[in-house]
Amino acid sequence: MRIPFTKMHGAGNDFVVIDNRGGDFPHDPALVARLCHRRFGIGADGLLLLEIPPHAGPEARMVYFNADGSRAEMCGNGARCFTAFALARGLGGDGRLHFLTDAGALTASSGPAGIRVVMTEPANLRTGLSLDLGDGPVELHSVNTGVPHAVLFVGDLEAVDLPRLGAEIRHHPAFAPAGTNVNFAAVQSGGLVRIRTYERGVEAETLACGTGVTAVGILASLLHDLPPPVRVRVAGGDTLAVDFKTEAGNPVEVTMTGPAHTVFTGEIDL
Repeated sequence: MRIPFTKMHGAGNDFVVIDNRGGDFPHDPALVARLCHRRFGIGADGLLLLEIPPHAGPEARMVYFNADGSRAEMCGNGARCFTAFALARGLGGDGRLHFLTDAGALTASSGPAGIRVVMTEPANLRTGLSLDLGDGPVELHSVNTGVPHAVLFVGDLEAVDLPRLGAEIRHHPAFAPAGTNVNFAAVQSGGLVRIRTYERGVEAETLACGTGVTAVGILASLLHDLPPPVRVRVAGGDTLAVDFKTEAGNPVEVTMTGPAHTVFTGEIDL
């Protein structure tokens, strides 16, 4: 069976995107992992499926798989690419799309600054956690912005041994059994925040992570007195914006804005 696909990226976080409204593409982890393989497949950090929602109201359903074939609740950069993909196929209206994810319902809109996604409400916000690692204790923070994220603020982002530390924190018993994504962030002069992310399910550093950007933007504002919208620059070079309001010390009405680009289209035999 031959399946058409679109290769997209959001700030360097790249995806295979498939219109699966006909239901022809199976939810097969091994197949997803094969297509995402950068040597033996198309190559991507994850795979997005556009599907028909199970009930009236939302205009589309986003199903997201990590590169290893595991299904994830949400992907921020993927949500922007999904929105652009769905809008291009006539879904939504007036540049807006209401769609379902495994993390809940989202609304996104297209504008001059890129795709703006109204994120799910942050959950399990914790600050000042002490974690024992092989090199000794570290202080970090955590929040779920659709998927779980740990955030460490550092002075020298380039000096971080991200493959080793990212993997150690990602699999730490404190985040068992699901594990966590891991973000290292540095606040720069002028309020810009730079970020590097070790992504769960990719099990490596990615050039961008939208839910990670959202987590870092929220925590940078709360802990470093940065007024929203917070500008967060990812390893791929793009700068995303995280905006929100605060009620009783909690972030609400969180949005994340950034680019979504089509790289190429093609067909592949399954």
